[in-house]
Amino acid sequence: MDDRCAICGCLVNHLPNVYAQPTLKGRSHATKHHYIAERFYGRSKNNPGEQREGIFKKDPWQIEGKSEVFCYECHEVLLHNPVLLPEDIEKFQELVKRRGLNERHKTSSRAKLAKRIELFHEVIEIGIANLLAEEKRNVKRV
Repeated sequence: MDDRCAICGCLVNHLPNVYAQPTLKGRSHATKHHYIAERFYGRSKNNPGEQREGIFKKDPWQIEGKSEVFCYECHEVLLHNPVLLPEDIEKFQELVKRRGLNERHKTSSRAKLAKRIELFHEVIEIGIANLLAEEKRNVKRV
């Protein structure tokens, strides 16, 4: 069975020495991405065996350790580099403040950071749901 990118659906490859190359093969190279970053649980691929204090004590979505295959572009370019405009940050900051997740000074607790991560996911989840509903309404009009 062919591996395909979980986002764009392109056929991905596992060829050696092409990952991230500015070629069709490099752009479509398979790469694995954890749904929830391992560092959120105190683990790091860069420091194998080293356990740090995690941000989450318990996985709020019950998918810890699960991953998916993506092409280089969708993984490294799209997922790892979201476009956040100044007004997006301002609006998100307002949500953070309204939920009491802002911090004037850092403390030893990372509980507010964990909640900000959950809030950011909520923003994405609601945005996707709203866009899908809008797309569905537009299709019915045609």
